[in-house]
Amino acid sequence: MKKVITLALALAASSALAQDTVKIGVILPVSGVYAQLGEEGWKGFTLYMDSIGNKVAGKTIQVVREDEEADAGVALRKANKLISSDKVDLLAGVVLTPSAYALAPVVEKAKVPLIVFNAAGNDLTRSRKNPYVFRVSGNAWQYNNPFGKYVAQKVSKNTFLVAADYAFGKESIADFKAAYTKAGGKVAGEVYTPLGSNDFSAYMARIAAAKPEAVYAVLSGSDAVLFMKQFAQFGLQKSVKLAVFGDMTDEKFIGAVGDSTVGALSALPWAQNLANAENRKFVAAYTKKYKDLPGVFAERGWVTARVIAEALKKTGGKTDDKAALLAAIRGVNFPAPRGVFRFDAVTQNVINPMYVRQVVKGPGGLYNKQVVKLGDFRDPGK
Repeated sequence: MKKVITLALALAASSALAQDTVKIGVILPVSGVYAQLGEEGWKGFTLYMDSIGNKVAGKTIQVVREDEEADAGVALRKANKLISSDKVDLLAGVVLTPSAYALAPVVEKAKVPLIVFNAAGNDLTRSRKNPYVFRVSGNAWQYNNPFGKYVAQKVSKNTFLVAADYAFGKESIADFKAAYTKAGGKVAGEVYTPLGSNDFSAYMARIAAAKPEAVYAVLSGSDAVLFMKQFAQFGLQKSVKLAVFGDMTDEKFIGAVGDSTVGALSALPWAQNLANAENRKFVAAYTKKYKDLPGVFAERGWVTARVIAEALKKTGGKTDDKAALLAAIRGVNFPAPRGVFRFDAVTQNVINPMYVRQVVKGPGGLYNKQVVKLGDFRDPGK
């Protein structure tokens, strides 16, 4: 009888603990070409959760982290494990667009909301959209189309285009090119490079031969770092302007490349010197904890965590009523480092401000300084 009572008490305690905990599965790269993106996203995510004591509405936030490995098959396996074995209430993270595409039908079937941290393929919140997928980062159109018009009007009428050879790279170039050519720009050349490239010298030769006024490149992770290093090694920065996809000039990447990146232009929803209280709070908290300046991936991690926290505040920490939980996520509205954060209720993609930024060198090292705000953009695709 004593053993039965003890077991019953243990089960009751376990049940009470589960009821007082919200479990979040985070899938981000720890290894592979995008490991640095994953690490920065993780730093931002945990930094925000630490700032609220890892508690929301009286519930303890428990985070289970898995390695995406920049592989959609791996991401899918990890998501199934988090849903089936770990019994997570929400999923967050995901860097690669193919990973997000693979996870979308899985989370819908399992009724586990997914807050996408990075994957920016357009179709995720267009033809593949479902009520359980939300995106914090933005999509290819938002990152590339408004900047394409700006580059044609302010930077170059003759631009060479480079992108990673996968869906996001190709649709990014398509979105950039549509606005760029409409505004009078001409394409000097267009190439696509394999993910995880270890040498861009052949592409540098093609750029040099084309004699463009500028290069627009869509690369990230170690590919971005190597491309910019070799761009400088070939001496191209002396005659060709860099106007690139914003992730390429993340503070961690340009720090690894060096002063040859000074002057590079890009566009993103965030810049380190944005003059708002939430951005100052974020930059100060990151700098204090990590003794370094944050980049955009840390900002995305911070915002991803806050989306979850704000939604849980609305539900009182409850996740069992799926309709209420989805409505709470869809309706979040709060001051973020990038500006006011809110989702488009139709696509569940973020409505993003877009800033043109330029790499400058300050007392703390290289960083992206805001040049001009292009406006606030929602994805026009449905």
